[in-house]
Amino acid sequence: MYQEKVILCVSNSYEKKFYINEDFETLPQGIKDELKIMCVLFTEDVGGILTLVYDEEGNLNLEVSYEEDDILYDEIGSGLKIKEIQRTKTELMESLELFYKVFFLNEEISELR
Repeated sequence: MYQEKVILCVSNSYEKKFYINEDFETLPQGIKDELKIMCVLFTEDVGGILTLVYDEEGNLNLEVSYEEDDILYDEIGSGLKIKEIQRTKTELMESLELFYKVFFLNEEISELR
């Protein structure tokens, strides 16, 4: 096992910053750009902090948090955006999970199918 949870990337609307874990520098630039656009647009639209994190099985999860006193955070919009990302970015998310399972968890591709 690699770790319990591993952060892929984070977009923070409060600090206006995007971070991608340097362990994932080997990802193609196009994928990193797509992640940045997706995450930054999410936080610009609904606010808060979006974190893409792998669980210990290698599943990629979208976690949203926000400051308690943030009256501009759109909780309903956040839920809708998460569902939209899960629907429209299925191929990207599945590819990132496969990448993680092969290169970080050292699983064989034949085991994953």
